[in-house]
Amino acid sequence: MTVHTVGGLLRQWRHRRGLSQLDLAIAADVSARHVSLVETGKSNPSADMVIRLADQLDVPLRDRNGLLLAAGHAPRYTERPLDDAALSAAREAVARVLRAHEPYPALAFDRRWDIVMTNRAIEPFFADVDPDLLRPPVNLVRLGLDPRGFAPLVVNLDDVRAVFRSRIRRQLAAAPDDRLTALYEELLEPGSGEGPSRSVASDCDVVIPMILRFGGRELRLFSTITTFGTPMDITLEEVAMELYYPADAESASYFEEARPAPGRPHVSDR
Repeated sequence: MTVHTVGGLLRQWRHRRGLSQLDLAIAADVSARHVSLVETGKSNPSADMVIRLADQLDVPLRDRNGLLLAAGHAPRYTERPLDDAALSAAREAVARVLRAHEPYPALAFDRRWDIVMTNRAIEPFFADVDPDLLRPPVNLVRLGLDPRGFAPLVVNLDDVRAVFRSRIRRQLAAAPDDRLTALYEELLEPGSGEGPSRSVASDCDVVIPMILRFGGRELRLFSTITTFGTPMDITLEEVAMELYYPADAESASYFEEARPAPGRPHVSDR
């Protein structure tokens, strides 16, 4: 059942976070009675109160606008394209991070895992990808798991699939999204078209590496995720940068040898 009232929406978020009305009231420094009145529709919260409760519920900016609208207030957070002039400083910050990470691969993607930027080091891995998968929007999950994409290169495909599954499951638990749910059901639901097991033992007990067989060599990579702190724009809140690092000396050597020739730094949009 679709909920449209601000009280019903706040109740959904509170249940999603596993909080009682008293828990939320204490965190937001309001009375439990006030929280109850808001949730039952007997009191319409001010815009500031909506934001105050949303802060404690860790509601994403996109959904905070929905709460504000449901309460009869104007949306507070903008959503501009990443190439908008107002986001030029943030866009350049993303580009700088990706460029600075060369010769190792790096990319940026949005909340639905659609790639928005890559650096030069990742480009060679796209060489044998089916052109259909490279038509925008290029989805990182589909690219990684589809047999027409990176899947034939990934030695420990089951491990990589399990990492995607865990990350997207947590993401959906935190903030449901219909398109991301459909992607999960298509590619990540247990038993959803999985091929033969390709999980392999790893001698690394610190992180789970992604193992690629590429260019006649076996490359082991792990990654870190970077996001913007205190964003006030929906697009910025939803952009994440994934930076890949070599997990052993042999992999590091490959990327050093393949380092792009000096010249104008390049970050591609996808």
